[in-house]
Amino acid sequence: MTSKTTQTLDRVVIRFAGDSGDGMQLTGDRFTSDSAVLGNDLSTLPNFPAEIRAPQGTLPGVSSFQLHFADHDVLTPGDAPDVLVAMNPAALKANLGDLPRGATIIANSDEFTKRNLAKVGYADNPLEDDSLESWQVHAVPLTSITVEALAEHDALTRKDKERAKNMFALGLLSWLYTRPLDGTVSFLERKFATKPEILAANLAALKAGHAYGETTETFAVQYAVAPARMPGGTYRNITGNLALAYGLVAAAHQTGLRLVLGSYPITPASDLLHTLSGLKRFGVMTLQAEDEIAAVGAALGASFGGSLGVTTTSGPGLALKAETIGLGVSLELPLIVVDVQRGGPSTGLPTKTEQADLLQAMFGRNGESPVAVIAPSTPADCFDIALEAARIATAYRTPVIVLSDGYLANGSEPWRIPAVETLPTMPVEFTTEPNDVDAQGKPVFHGYKRDPETLARPWAVPGTPGLEHRVGGIEKADITGNISYDPTNHDHMVRTRAAKIAGIEVPDLAVDDPSGDARLLVLGWGSTYGPIQAAARLLRNGGERVATAHLRHLNPFPANLGEVLRGYDRVVLPEMNLGQLALLLRGRYLVDIHSHTAVRGLPFTAAELATAIGEQLEELK
Repeated sequence: MTSKTTQTLDRVVIRFAGDSGDGMQLTGDRFTSDSAVLGNDLSTLPNFPAEIRAPQGTLPGVSSFQLHFADHDVLTPGDAPDVLVAMNPAALKANLGDLPRGATIIANSDEFTKRNLAKVGYADNPLEDDSLESWQVHAVPLTSITVEALAEHDALTRKDKERAKNMFALGLLSWLYTRPLDGTVSFLERKFATKPEILAANLAALKAGHAYGETTETFAVQYAVAPARMPGGTYRNITGNLALAYGLVAAAHQTGLRLVLGSYPITPASDLLHTLSGLKRFGVMTLQAEDEIAAVGAALGASFGGSLGVTTTSGPGLALKAETIGLGVSLELPLIVVDVQRGGPSTGLPTKTEQADLLQAMFGRNGESPVAVIAPSTPADCFDIALEAARIATAYRTPVIVLSDGYLANGSEPWRIPAVETLPTMPVEFTTEPNDVDAQGKPVFHGYKRDPETLARPWAVPGTPGLEHRVGGIEKADITGNISYDPTNHDHMVRTRAAKIAGIEVPDLAVDDPSGDARLLVLGWGSTYGPIQAAARLLRNGGERVATAHLRHLNPFPANLGEVLRGYDRVVLPEMNLGQLALLLRGRYLVDIHSHTAVRGLPFTAAELATAIGEQLEELK
């Protein structure tokens, strides 16, 4: 036994990397959960290949999971890892460029064979040729130690034993950063309840990794990260997709409607379908349709029938759903469309993130067909955005497009579970009686007689006696809803539908300007929230005066947005596209917007944005 010391850190960024079959996502997720139990604030960035199973040991097959955990509030998954766990040469080569000098590398030396080295272009073993002398390298034979630790498990083949090496690595990292094992033990007991031999092997590997950390001379220092200070309450770790799913269920409950999901699997939105299909006990109905068009048709049909119709997709699917969303605009029925954006065009980068569907969401339908567009800012905010989508959809009888993205969908953070009584109440009342009189003074139902405040038309469930009415995609006469080809009526109906969307009640844009006299505003939307706030924190700590604001409502914009934009000498707008929101703001408010754009399939780093904003500040000076 060597003498170990414990060093306290305020933050750590760890990246687990290996083949897509090495269980890096599971390992990272379990380490994240164990960190959440300890009370650390955290943020994660899973990064996995689009191929279902790329050739083993190759660069295209590398899967990684990055976790930033700290004793203070965390805004991003971290710009660069402090620790890289590389399960093979491909994982090392794919991630070494992100690793700052002096960082720690824990490499599975068993996998650094001549064959595996050759697959990624290494002429010599980097663990032995001093090419990594700028980093702290720990070459650990994870595979062989795991197999040795499982020597008594005779029912398992060597290959089965090797699969447990990720649990050995998790145990080692759990010891290194004083994470508890109890949560992972419970998880494994549930996961492998019907496979006792596999369960025993994984538990043995996990504990062997922990024991290795305690006894080996390779690691002389253990690290501790204290819990973060957070408001009181019950927390859980949650991803954006999971938060959206729970938010949709809560929204259905608060509106008193049945949630009906029509969906077709597509990365990175498929988890919404998976999660909601398991929540039938809450009255949720899910339909996996044969394609994207059928999925949105089912959702719109459910809304026509008096349910809360929802469809989920990503960018390519949103394009296919466009005609039916336009039908929803014409029918003026509630419809929630969740677009978990990914890199494009076409099938693009299925597992990477982007914000490039904004203009499609705003204008990607034929004719004048405005819809409400909103965007969450963090994984936890996805819960609240679902409730907001339901509020707008049901109150104004309109499709609402929710623009999430792959970064939010797969990333996670602690979420304070709200008390049910604090959720907004949004009761929906269907029309059950005639709402007008005809020329002879007899009571009739007119399907397009509008609420004077919201301009929403009545919502009558089909089959309600006396409320028979016609719907369809052809233009309707004002008030009656009868088919109309009259030019003046069409102009009136187009303008009325646009006025309904423009009149949606949304809160004013809040500005964070600690100094009160900043000349530069950094504006963002969607998942750029964390990197923007982290960059502003860096600049403010350096004495700079920077204001920030973040848009959740993209159509309609907050009423005070123009005033806010004109209140600063310079507005900087980071976007993971080529400047789509900037284009809209310039056209609407005639304000010069300074775009900072990137479409790399990855979120911005805080340092990158701090540099870009700093350059703008210098120009102002």
